[in-house]
Amino acid sequence: MADDSQHRPTDRNRFSLSEHAFAAPNLEPALYIVSTPIGNLGDITVRALETLAASSIIACEDTRVTSTLTQKFGLKTPLLPYHEHNADKQRPKILSELEAGRAVALVSDAGTPLVSDPGYRLVRDVVAEGFRVIPIPGASAPLAGLVGSGLPSDTVLFAGFLPQKGGPKTKRLQDLAGIPATLIFFESPHRTGATLELMADVLGGEREAVVARELTKRFETFERGTLAELADRLADRPLKGEIVILTGPPEDRPEADASDLDDLLREALSDMPVSAAAKTVAKATGLDRNEVYKRALDLKAGD
Repeated sequence: MADDSQHRPTDRNRFSLSEHAFAAPNLEPALYIVSTPIGNLGDITVRALETLAASSIIACEDTRVTSTLTQKFGLKTPLLPYHEHNADKQRPKILSELEAGRAVALVSDAGTPLVSDPGYRLVRDVVAEGFRVIPIPGASAPLAGLVGSGLPSDTVLFAGFLPQKGGPKTKRLQDLAGIPATLIFFESPHRTGATLELMADVLGGEREAVVARELTKRFETFERGTLAELADRLADRPLKGEIVILTGPPEDRPEADASDLDDLLREALSDMPVSAAAKTVAKATGLDRNEVYKRALDLKAGD
């Protein structure tokens, strides 16, 4: 018989979490920015539960979403809807709670508040009124995606959601293309394929990337490859759930001087239109595509 002793629980690999109710601690008057799970409710922290239980109100994006969390853990704190459409109306209520010497918790539908949402305006107003803002850290989709991606994590830029329209979206990617950092984006599942294709075009198809889906949930997946490979692999695949796209930093390339650039452009222009020539040379040299395009137009006009 096989020895399964290594799979039997021992005193060293047991833990306990009491199911008994506890009284919440007293909190000082402050706005508490409370991180909540991004999918797996087991990721809530003890400190987050204590804070939510001890607050006078919980300001949340959607009471239906947050009530799932509060009901799971037996929290009775009243919920106050707070989002970009009612912020001007609800902000005075939150400030009045603080003025009365009470603690207020702010949560998002999932993860860490203020990451790609407008809650920072509330924080600014609270600070301006002289009250403390206290972060209660926890789950965060950008960090979960980063640590599971295998991409460099020493320098990171969180870029949030890209613009939906083609022109502004392309311009935003062009602005980010040369930044020597791992880039992190949020994206909706139905736009992921098109976004990857545009990223391959603007950032470079050979750039290393990861698509993280449904982080912390049952069907969590990490798709890895170059941007070109991912764009091809996911082009026609229907995706569901929350998406995080991460791209590695650009490769270091020796910059071409002016004479080198002109030679490369003249060669490319011999059998390509201006736009295609600029794109090819910019990708090969790592130079700004807009600058290369302008120089290509000058050379074409001078011929």
